[in-house]
Amino acid sequence: MKVISTEIPDVLIVEPQVFGDSRGFFYESYNQRVFADKTGLEINFVQDNHSRSAQGVLRGLHYQIQQPQGKLVRVISGEIFDVAVDLRKDSPYFGQWVSCLLSGENRRQFWVPEGFAHGFLVVSESAEVLYKTTDYYAPQHERSILWDDPDLAIAWPLSGEVPTLSAKDKAGQRLKDAEIFT
Repeated sequence: MKVISTEIPDVLIVEPQVFGDSRGFFYESYNQRVFADKTGLEINFVQDNHSRSAQGVLRGLHYQIQQPQGKLVRVISGEIFDVAVDLRKDSPYFGQWVSCLLSGENRRQFWVPEGFAHGFLVVSESAEVLYKTTDYYAPQHERSILWDDPDLAIAWPLSGEVPTLSAKDKAGQRLKDAEIFT
């Protein structure tokens, strides 16, 4: 496993070691000991989630103000533009974002720690996304930041088209009005 730092040091890109031949491929998508050894993080994942979305669907930017979730995100088919936004008020990176292209082909994973909002845009015809979380889903604590908040200025790879959003995501708040982590 290879771990790649991002501009926000707590957000990581993880590249598994893939073994392939004429029959196909094999890789360990997650190993707690190896992950801890390579990242220095002792993580206990409690839930796995799986979504399928069509091209142009944007999910996010989501977070839970209580019961915050760290997420290890990967794509098994298709490609997404994945984003993490630092919502930790005392962080030197507060309000900044980093992104990563995740695909079934590159097999990269994106570690989004607790204290971050997370979202993604499907850039292929469709995408299946799997992610592990460090706490359980708690809808009463879920919050959403607007995907197009001008204060964040996320460079979503859109060519003028408007992404497909859920009602919840359309009703998201701007960062300046949102509950954040202290």
